[in-house]
Amino acid sequence: MSGHEHAHTYGPSGTGTVVLDLGGDTGALIIYTGRQLLGREIEVSRADRDGDPRTHSAVRERRVRDGTFHSAVYPDLPAGVYTVWWDSETPVGSVTVTGGVVAEFALPTSLNASSD
Repeated sequence: MSGHEHAHTYGPSGTGTVVLDLGGDTGALIIYTGRQLLGREIEVSRADRDGDPRTHSAVRERRVRDGTFHSAVYPDLPAGVYTVWWDSETPVGSVTVTGGVVAEFALPTSLNASSD
């Protein structure tokens, strides 16, 4: 078990309040979610490094010029393929993080939505 399956209460973040450390072999990841996951932590892990600690980030409301959305932001990830976890035992997908680039992933609203 990861120990990070809990929710946080954070206020919304506004335009320009998230700093991303991009360049070289470092990229960033934004995981978009629905409002229903507000405060929940989402974990990611390097797909090629089983057993390494997972990285987690809380879903927050993001207020930008064009409106409001909900996401978890991972500002400085080493380049590689990452597994996105629904919970401590269930992977929901994977995403490639490239140095100098912001990768994006849309988390399904439920596990049933990711099954065909």
